[in-house]
Amino acid sequence: MIILTNFEGCRRREVVALSKLDALDLRLLLELVRDPRIQIGELGEALGVARNTAQARIRRLLRSGILREGGREVDLEALGYDVLAFVTIEVSHRELDGVIAGLRTLPQCLEVYEISGRGDVWCRLAATDTHNLQSGLRSILRIKGVIRTETVLALHEHIPYRTEPLISRLAQAGTAPA
Repeated sequence: MIILTNFEGCRRREVVALSKLDALDLRLLLELVRDPRIQIGELGEALGVARNTAQARIRRLLRSGILREGGREVDLEALGYDVLAFVTIEVSHRELDGVIAGLRTLPQCLEVYEISGRGDVWCRLAATDTHNLQSGLRSILRIKGVIRTETVLALHEHIPYRTEPLISRLAQAGTAPA
């Protein structure tokens, strides 16, 4: 195991080295991503292991930081995807649907939004290193209809994706907006 510092809380956390993840760990993560509401018993059945084995693996992945709080979000950095880029893409508008379909085929592409302002499409890419990122960017540029891209690298995550503050505000008000 390697030890990394978690600067956000100034505490240390252990991280399982990628080489210590076996096929069962990766299948477990894939099942959780595919069905975040899956029960432990169902998870064990889907993986062909005992319920206790599935539970123990989940606990280990939570302690390692690979599964984030709540146990359903995977920390890609802990899996070796420690380069994150935000790519703004300018496209030929009649090719927009084809560009989005092309982006859907790229495993590195985590999310895609059609945007207003500068550019037409925004996507988030994950990569193992800058060479892997360059390969992903070249794949984007090869998609028919892509005119140009602008890439920005993420240096540090200060606030991970969250919904709790919005839901908390709604709960305090006692109603959801119309």
